[in-house]
Amino acid sequence: MRYYVLDRGDDLSVELSRQFQKLASERGMQLDADNPEIVVSIGGDGTMLHAFHMFIDRISSLAFVGVHTGHLGFYADWKADELPLLVDYMSGTGKNPNKPRIVRYPLLELEIHKKTGSSAHIALNEFTLKGVDGTVVIQVDINDVTFEMFRGDGLCLSTPSGSTAYNKSLGGAMVHPSIEALQIAEIASINNRVFRTMGSPLLLPKHHHCDIFSRKEQRLMLTVDHLNIPVDDLVSVRCQVSSQQVSFARYRPFPFWNRVRESFLV
Repeated sequence: MRYYVLDRGDDLSVELSRQFQKLASERGMQLDADNPEIVVSIGGDGTMLHAFHMFIDRISSLAFVGVHTGHLGFYADWKADELPLLVDYMSGTGKNPNKPRIVRYPLLELEIHKKTGSSAHIALNEFTLKGVDGTVVIQVDINDVTFEMFRGDGLCLSTPSGSTAYNKSLGGAMVHPSIEALQIAEIASINNRVFRTMGSPLLLPKHHHCDIFSRKEQRLMLTVDHLNIPVDDLVSVRCQVSSQQVSFARYRPFPFWNRVRESFLV
């Protein structure tokens, strides 16, 4: 078993990373930063986002496991005191060997077009577009047909797994990751006699896409998960469900709705 471990950088996470590597070495596992089969994230959901983007070019050939050290770890199955059990499962050589069930979650694919060039991105949680100096004016097309002219603070487009993050705070629905879709949620839209927006979240299936066009000279902040991209010459952003998926190694059952309940209700 080839693995790599990424920690959050705080004292507890660094110590847990050291413990994990010691236990893994004793079980014959190989630390491999270049070609791991499993990437272990120790920290919180932010750490998992960093791990995902660190290995974004190799997500088709590896799976992720999360160990949470804080109060909320939606992507994490394991607690800090469960490292020996996790290593037993992963190595297959301890007292509790177990083959993982690989679950795959949809991702968000983005094509950002600027006057100065274009770039492609993948998001695990969400993509947001906000104004730097004030409200934004953007045209939203769905499947190449104009849907609305939006005025407000911005938009958030989320994956199903990301629907429990920023999207939820905007009043968006929580979507099970087995549903390959993207969700559009408004951020403080302006609605009066002159301006109109839908005013409620939209869910687009895999075979649909939306395009966001900048409709005035404006400085924008585009955010892909935790990565900020300042833009002052945006032309458009195309958003759709990616053909790629992210894989998580489940060594024991942890249903999505159990995660939601434990994250928000318990």
